[in-house]
Amino acid sequence: MNTSQIQELQNIFGKEEVLTAPEDLLVYGYDASPVEVAPEVVVFAKTTEQVSELLKFAYREEVPVTPRGQGSGLSGGSIPHKAGIVLSMDKMNKILHIDPENRLITVEAGLTTSEIDPAIAKFNLFYPPDPGSVSFSSIGGNVAENAGGLRGLKYGVTKNYVKEMKVVLPQGDIVTIGSKCVKHVAGFNMESVFVGAEGLLGVVTEITLALMPIPAHRESALAIFTTLRDAAQCVSDIIAAGVTPSTLEFIDNKAINAIQDFKDCGLPRDAEAVLIIECDGEEHSAKAEMAKVEKMTEKNNVQKFKIAQSAGERDNLFEGRRVCLNALASVRPNLILEDATVLRSQLPEIVEGVSKLAEKYKLDIGLFGHAGDGNMHPTFLYDAKDKDETARVHEAVKELFQLAIDLGGTISGEHGIGLEKKPFLADQIGNEGIALLQAVKKTLDPKNLLNPGKMFDMPQDTVQAA
Repeated sequence: MNTSQIQELQNIFGKEEVLTAPEDLLVYGYDASPVEVAPEVVVFAKTTEQVSELLKFAYREEVPVTPRGQGSGLSGGSIPHKAGIVLSMDKMNKILHIDPENRLITVEAGLTTSEIDPAIAKFNLFYPPDPGSVSFSSIGGNVAENAGGLRGLKYGVTKNYVKEMKVVLPQGDIVTIGSKCVKHVAGFNMESVFVGAEGLLGVVTEITLALMPIPAHRESALAIFTTLRDAAQCVSDIIAAGVTPSTLEFIDNKAINAIQDFKDCGLPRDAEAVLIIECDGEEHSAKAEMAKVEKMTEKNNVQKFKIAQSAGERDNLFEGRRVCLNALASVRPNLILEDATVLRSQLPEIVEGVSKLAEKYKLDIGLFGHAGDGNMHPTFLYDAKDKDETARVHEAVKELFQLAIDLGGTISGEHGIGLEKKPFLADQIGNEGIALLQAVKKTLDPKNLLNPGKMFDMPQDTVQAA
């Protein structure tokens, strides 16, 4: 970008909110995926109006803009693939309004997800979506990727809680979509278009989220299994029995031992797999549900079933699950974390399929995930300096995606497509599906300036780095 363009950005944001030094730009060129591309400039927005002015400038000058939250994404969604401008939302991080009477909260997009619950606990409310990155991911990023989490089985994912959004469109127009009402059918269901759009269609600056009452009681348990298939089949049987736990997580032996090496959370090193289970609600109903769960584990040859007897025991179990990714990351120099998702009835097949991939390609693959909603996280551990091993990893990932599709599943349950899964999207939705996405993108962003190069390619890429 030239000097006059940088000067105009400084006029919009203030000189101190525009970064151009190479060492500063590097920090905004990567996320939690293996891809790195440095932008030409980084700007920090503090108001919706500044975002609007930026997009008007970018449209006129034909400069690509990549919105960015905390950079915790796993698919390359916030990588400035075409260089240009990174729009950081970090400083739009306020809670704007809490409405306990209607169980609503309005926040700016840069607010960290974990900051919501402490602000609403005094009203006996909580925000159910609970991604593994809850302590550092931003709400805007959660909306962009339709983040899920540990409570997705019972409570759903981000899209189930977004009521209203303020969005800046690619040409700078500011629109409010959705409604704070429980019901509304005034116009298209546009909020569903923007949730999960990965920043390709507009920049979300404010979000009103639905809240839920804090459950009166929780029953938490650890189920230990001697085979992967028994643990996976147990998940399917629990759901088929009519029980909907709030949490139903799967961890295999490789991940268990990585966790225990990383931090002692009391998990059994000799188990082939464990399930971490939680039922919540009124005390009698939570206990009754957990009793049904225990019966299903017995049906599937559970080695041991242990209900947490204290908040400390519960917290230890969930800490093990939350540090799982960090623990696996410490095993080898590099990892690729995937999120193939299948129907719950197909869990035994996907679990066994991952084991076969590890054997076929001679790879270390840790397996954990939100088994209750079919969202598994095969984690490929490798050394990127070993070209042969890296090639085997990429072949195995390709096979994993095809297996998920063949089982009637999806290549991504919550991480998004971004750059990492873009080559595989047509395998799932077909060329006609890609054409539909391209048509929506072209309608809203005719110059392909907003987060270009992600999810799918446009027929004619008009963007050139300035």
